[in-house]
Amino acid sequence: MTRHILHVDRTVRLADAAHEGHNRWHPDIKPMACVRDGDEAEIHTRDSFDCQICRSMTGADLAGVSIGRAHPLTGPVFVDGAMPGDLLAVDILDIHAHNEGFTVIAPGFGFLRDRFTAPHLVHWQMADGYATSPQMPGVRIEGNPFFGVMGLAPSKPLLATILEREQRLHDKGGAVFLPDPDGAVPAFDDALRTIPPREMGGNLDIKQLTKGTTVYLPVYAEGGLFSVGDAHFAQGDGESCGSAIETSAILHARFRVLKGEAARRGQKDVSFGNETAPRPPLDPSTRFYATTGTCIRDDGENLSEDLTLATRNALLNMVDHICDRYGFTPENAICLASVAVNLRISQIVDVPNVTVSAFLPLDIFD
Repeated sequence: MTRHILHVDRTVRLADAAHEGHNRWHPDIKPMACVRDGDEAEIHTRDSFDCQICRSMTGADLAGVSIGRAHPLTGPVFVDGAMPGDLLAVDILDIHAHNEGFTVIAPGFGFLRDRFTAPHLVHWQMADGYATSPQMPGVRIEGNPFFGVMGLAPSKPLLATILEREQRLHDKGGAVFLPDPDGAVPAFDDALRTIPPREMGGNLDIKQLTKGTTVYLPVYAEGGLFSVGDAHFAQGDGESCGSAIETSAILHARFRVLKGEAARRGQKDVSFGNETAPRPPLDPSTRFYATTGTCIRDDGENLSEDLTLATRNALLNMVDHICDRYGFTPENAICLASVAVNLRISQIVDVPNVTVSAFLPLDIFD
């Protein structure tokens, strides 16, 4: 077994060190490293905004931030022997997060982007396993570091399929980020944006992808071409405002090739598991306050089995609760929800009204 180290200078933007990674998906991006089945790697990453956020900034300064530079990824890592039809198992052995982070509201982005239209920035400091912010007095968020983006490159046929279907979605008025050269590294015209997750992984933003978890990624291109980035110190289910406690971090991982397993199982998307988790994702002994939402609009119109509307209503009710109970602004309330509130589908059978619950853990408050 060999251990590889992939260094990056997290203080330098990706465009000035293009050999250290990429921020688009494409099968022709040259590998940063080549590993063998069973090898381990220590992979260093930049923060998700590519060094654009510093501690002296305020929300007003976000106007100069380019979303085109989002998700500088370290990689790709070519895994010898990985071929289409295989599964690449990535064992997350450890994650070491940096001691500073931030949460942003970017206008036009986030689940409640129609309600939260002004830029907003929260700075966090991390120490002894917790994050605190002078903008949120009395709040202490327990760390649960993970990477929002873990994925493989698409094959050229899959790339063409994705480009075609996302263009169709755009033409129908859907919310989608099409290829854009602004800030792109490398500057391929047909490279995919990193904003959404896809069949080969990507921006999954699954908070359970922590130390001890194994991620199973179906291989579409030779070598798999694994990349990682978008480190989070902590996040609530949903990443509601569009960001978590964003930071830079180091991934220690082991790569294993499961020959033919994707083809045998018919697996076309990502799966993951952790058989040694110290506690369930929502410990029933944890103190909490929860709000709920159903699929009834503000104008009284009842939609049928609409989980999106139910989620929206649960989150808006939680924002109102945080503002009322703790005196936070709506902007800080949605940022707090984004990094700490857990969303659960409580029931989907009592038609027409499904129920989503938003859980606020009370142990985060001093």
